Amino acid sequence: MKLVLIESPNKQASVQKYLGKDYKVMPTFGHLSDLPLRGLGVDVNNNFEPQYVVEGDKRKVVSNLIAEAKKADGVLFATDPDREGEAIAWHAANLLKVDYSKPVRIEFNQISQDAVQKATEHPRPINVDLVNAQQARRVLDRLVGYKVSPLLCRKIQSNLSGGRVQSVTLRLVVDREREIENFKPEEYWTLVATLAGSKETFKASLDTGKNKVKSKEEMDKILADIEGQKFVATEVKRAVVSTRPSAPFTTSTMQQEAGNKLGLTSKMISSTAQQLYEGLEIAGHGHIALVTYIRTDSVRVAPEAQAMAKDFIKQKFGDQYLPKSAHLYKNKKDAQDAHEAIRPISLSVTPESIKDKVPKNAYRLYKLIYDRFLASQMADATYNSLNVELEAGGHKFKTTGRAMTFDGYTAVYNNTFDAGDDSDEIVSSKLPNINEGDSFEKKDLKSEQKFTKPPARYTEASLVKAMEDKGIGRPATYTQTVTLLQTRHYVEKEGKALKATELGKVVVDLLIKYFSDIMDIGFTAEMENKLDDIELGGKDWQSVIASFYHDFDQELKVAFSDGQKSKLPDEETDEICEKCGSKMVIRTGKYGKFLACPNFPKCRNTRPLESKKEPVIVGVCPKCGKPVKELKTKTGKTFYGCTGYPDCDFKSWDIPAGEKCPACGEDMTKKVYKTKVIVTCPKCKFSRTDKIKKEENANS
Repeated sequence: MKLVLIESPNKQASVQKYLGKDYKVMPTFGHLSDLPLRGLGVDVNNNFEPQYVVEGDKRKVVSNLIAEAKKADGVLFATDPDREGEAIAWHAANLLKVDYSKPVRIEFNQISQDAVQKATEHPRPINVDLVNAQQARRVLDRLVGYKVSPLLCRKIQSNLSGGRVQSVTLRLVVDREREIENFKPEEYWTLVATLAGSKETFKASLDTGKNKVKSKEEMDKILADIEGQKFVATEVKRAVVSTRPSAPFTTSTMQQEAGNKLGLTSKMISSTAQQLYEGLEIAGHGHIALVTYIRTDSVRVAPEAQAMAKDFIKQKFGDQYLPKSAHLYKNKKDAQDAHEAIRPISLSVTPESIKDKVPKNAYRLYKLIYDRFLASQMADATYNSLNVELEAGGHKFKTTGRAMTFDGYTAVYNNTFDAGDDSDEIVSSKLPNINEGDSFEKKDLKSEQKFTKPPARYTEASLVKAMEDKGIGRPATYTQTVTLLQTRHYVEKEGKALKATELGKVVVDLLIKYFSDIMDIGFTAEMENKLDDIELGGKDWQSVIASFYHDFDQELKVAFSDGQKSKLPDEETDEICEKCGSKMVIRTGKYGKFLACPNFPKCRNTRPLESKKEPVIVGVCPKCGKPVKELKTKTGKTFYGCTGYPDCDFKSWDIPAGEKCPACGEDMTKKVYKTKVIVTCPKCKFSRTDKIKKEENANS
């Protein structure tokens, strides 16, 4: 029997089933050894030697794996097919004393029987270049995070952190926020004419090229010029155009599309995609994985997947929906192309067949991945297009039309043509019958004053796109980075938009002041390229770290020797400090925003920052008879307090029941469940259960 190590226990059942009784599959639960939780863990004086340790509950995991390895005929490492997975395999091999220069590493891009069994037939040595690329990233990020975070805590406030990718991504959000704050809107005017011919009516818009009409006076002059004039078609262009389907998903494009179309957060998308990759228990199928590996920057599709799609499309839609030759999509120049694009493992497992058998978000994301891949292998959509230029009173107008003649891939995945909300272009799905020289009467003219708009704030989806476009981070880091910015309160959400907080701005300004390289987008992207070079075997990883660390260490010394601190601006509120009468301010701490007295340290009064929503009334105060509302501590824990505060200082971790105990006379508390309320005396433990009637439940 051979021992096979995987990362996640969620894959254990599937992989074990596919390998059979001659193998024993066990999970590592991620890294078995890593840099220590406390301390730098990197010897900067000894060629940046990392000091790996086995901590906490991982000691028992390692002990169990060593015992199983001793009994096995051999060990195979089937961790995830990426740098991280290669490093996990390397650490495990070292701990189990397995010679990793021998063929002990297997990898599969999808958890299917064919892929898993083929992988065991073609083991290879552990790729030390991949391991070194991961070590370099880990050490680099530890050096930056461990050294910069204390500086932020000293100069701004406690419990702050900085990171190599995190900080430069935060700069994107802060820079965008300041663009918006400094934006000065400019006036401009648009003009739309409704025109009538002998048979039909259509609309055309004034075309001034790049020179916008900037005032009402300019618009009035144009209106005067065309008054009483006919509109003559000076140029008519007809064509047949086609649109190509989008490439199947990479990690980044999946994040963007699922964020925009499904409204899911980056974290939800990532965790749901992981479920689809590792597998779900589905009635009629058992525990099966649904998609290929979900951390990839490649749009490449395996030949067998193209053949699968071709057969499926031909059978379901017909030959006309097949392209003349299979679509080939081009990767970005800095793509690693280690894995193919994200796609369904089997097209026979349709989204509709599992809709009621998996969690809602799993179905929705699977359908998005499934449809996008299927469409990527289908024929182009074709349209008849019409572009018309018209002239009236010396001014040019234009109208554009596009009518579908063959739906092609849009039968599955419709990338709807959209000129955009901010576009003033007139696009019609109907094509008027217009020829050069035709003239048209004006039925209506509509001029409208508009103002240029500032750039939009980033959403999670557009921030991921910006990270990818600018070469910041890699597929495995996108979700973690975007989520961390919010967890640290550097960024907050307003609807779907990400808004830089005052804390985020102060952090960015301080880091730019002292660390020009870390906060430079181009420098960060170049560092990512160097990490890729290590993976390809072209660079020594310690030399990459050394070239960075020399300047970084000097910048650190300057930063720590500078006694200047950065102060967060206080946001004044109308809340009055009950201890000294000052208007309280909003400050940010470890657990988020709270109210504080501005006279600290003379007055140390703080209060939770209550939501502007109406308070949830849950009972009656046993001390004064006023309503009791639900409140939150600074750590987010729920408690209950009197609405008569500060005149009444009643507080409780339990909801007051508003009645006395019949046994001892103590004020009773209650817990409310879906179908019942349990009333309890905290003193003598008398208890009573009241059922909630259905109509009460419906109205609650």
